Amino acid sequence: MTNVMIIGGHGKVALLAAPLLVEAGYRVTAVIRNPDQAEAVAATGAAPEVADIETLDTAGLTTLLDGQDAVVWSAGAGGGDPKRTIAIDQDAAERSMDAAEAAGALRYVMVSYFGSGIDDIPADNPFSFYAEAKARADDHLRASGLDWTVLGPSRLTTQEPTGRIELGDAAGEVSRGNVARVIVAALGDRGTIRRTIRFNDGDVPIAEALAGLPEES
Repeated sequence: MTNVMIIGGHGKVALLAAPLLVEAGYRVTAVIRNPDQAEAVAATGAAPEVADIETLDTAGLTTLLDGQDAVVWSAGAGGGDPKRTIAIDQDAAERSMDAAEAAGALRYVMVSYFGSGIDDIPADNPFSFYAEAKARADDHLRASGLDWTVLGPSRLTTQEPTGRIELGDAAGEVSRGNVARVIVAALGDRGTIRRTIRFNDGDVPIAEALAGLPEES
């Protein structure tokens, strides 16, 4: 059994991914900042862990990750506040990567977004600070010694998951439930290591889509 820690454990995608990971045989710990969220997290089968990743330094995050084999980053500031977005989506994410290496939690799945690193957003666009924070965090992960996967889902919806996606260069939309299923599938597929996977809802079963990833240039 592999120990997996989800950072951002009360997020909508995380709450969908946790029971799927438990069902797949992982021992799941979900990090939350608000202890009032512990009951909802526990209902998924994950063990809630209260910690503020925004304020924990790398040493504190290393302690938090002690004994874990894999990390799923599903945290985010939610936009709106540039300072807090940079503090969480970039700075805390990067510290968690450094901590994962130090703790020996070498498998790391980053839930990013479709346009990270490829969106050309003017500096005066309110979305630009988020895009830049995510792109820098993703690049930090790619430069690390971790067994990383960057997931780039397109616009998230509340549609029922189909278990089917499509890979591609054009963003569309994808259900949160399908994102949760891609997280589980990616963790179990070593062919996704050191790969960036941008995806929408589609017609191809998730495992088949991941198995058919094109070679990276």
